[in-house]
Amino acid sequence: MAEGEIWVTHQLQLETPRLDRGDSYRALVREFAERGEPLVPFVLAFPNEDFDAFLSQLSACSKGENLPAGFVPHSTFFLVRNDTEVVGISNLRHQLTEKLRHEGGNIGYGVRPSARGSGFATFLLRCTLDRAREIGLSEALLTCGKNNIASVRTILRNGGELLSEEYLESRGEVVQRYRISLDGTEMRSNSPLLTDALTSLR
Repeated sequence: MAEGEIWVTHQLQLETPRLDRGDSYRALVREFAERGEPLVPFVLAFPNEDFDAFLSQLSACSKGENLPAGFVPHSTFFLVRNDTEVVGISNLRHQLTEKLRHEGGNIGYGVRPSARGSGFATFLLRCTLDRAREIGLSEALLTCGKNNIASVRTILRNGGELLSEEYLESRGEVVQRYRISLDGTEMRSNSPLLTDALTSLR
């Protein structure tokens, strides 16, 4: 196998969060915290000790209920490996505000630190884009730090088109904005998929 390439063979499923994923989800959040990484997407910061209450909160958010001022309805999804381990989280904003157009966009996602480098982020974003199609979006806006090369590559692999970039004082970095068209064939992400993917990490 050539240097900089990893073969990935896993059964992956994008699913609505459910009660029996609680322990694995909490372990994912702990990995972020132990590494001192930002909790992305933002729902990782929601209290999860009472997992049933956490799930109820996510469900309400997806329906636009009890949202803080300025927030839009948003749906959260778990990427699960081999029907046991939560390896990624995505959050789909159903519409955009001016603030989200500036920073945040329609989709935020994060992969468990110990599971990175295996192509999961690309698959997670692709499946979440399918969910965006399902709610009627014709395109999705994504933003990321210019120096976050892994995220840039993930967006580009999913058809991202660079729209603009801007230095944001609040983040201390240049943030890029990408558009992804949702026209075209939808991949079936609502059933388990056995992926044999060659992911270039160059």
